[in-house]
Amino acid sequence: MAGRPGPGAGRREAAAGGARRFPRECCEGLGGLDYGQVDVAAMVQLFGYVDVTDTGFIVAVLSIAFNPLFWNVVARWEHKTRALSQVFGSPHAACYCLGTAILLLNCVRSHCFTEAMKSQPKLEGWDCHWTYYSGLAISAVGTLFVISSFLALGFTGTFLGDYFGILMEEKVTSFPFSVLDNPMYWGSTAIYLGWSLMHASPAGLLLTAVVAISYTIAVLYEGPFTEEIYRRKQKGVKSK
Repeated sequence: MAGRPGPGAGRREAAAGGARRFPRECCEGLGGLDYGQVDVAAMVQLFGYVDVTDTGFIVAVLSIAFNPLFWNVVARWEHKTRALSQVFGSPHAACYCLGTAILLLNCVRSHCFTEAMKSQPKLEGWDCHWTYYSGLAISAVGTLFVISSFLALGFTGTFLGDYFGILMEEKVTSFPFSVLDNPMYWGSTAIYLGWSLMHASPAGLLLTAVVAISYTIAVLYEGPFTEEIYRRKQKGVKSK
């Protein structure tokens, strides 16, 4: 789930009310790559193992793309109408309901991801102890980021509480936010990457790339909106 299993990852920046700054190198560095050094044959061989027309693979892609779309649409609708808060009687109850739905959808996504890997061939050269334990280590690091993010943000901080009017008092600077932006999103991505390596699955690696892309889009979509919520909060405090 950006500070959330999806949804609450960037709270440390948003709660401060300031816009995020990204180094120019992160956007311009690709221009310095020598694409002539890319082993295209190896990439073709790798993804030659993946049948993107397989029903299970398509379902996995759709489930990956659907999750951030769902929580962003529902959360913005709630922020605009307060409909969920009215139905459930309070913002906290509504937030807990949405958070539970997001967790269930993430379970469905993980199931579809795993089934898609199982239905497609392994990469023989990676089906060994070294790759398995490397994947296990990457998954462990990802799990550490996900769990520590949740503990730092709390349930409502993780699951879009700010869209329900449940705003954080100060920005979170403790681990893992001290070392990484959006640790919930990237921790989740690392878990899928490790899981794919443990299964020596090219299909899993491709689906992990879809996860990373979906989270990148979610961060770009959520960031400005969340920052605007906290700007309004700060403006309201100053006007009192």
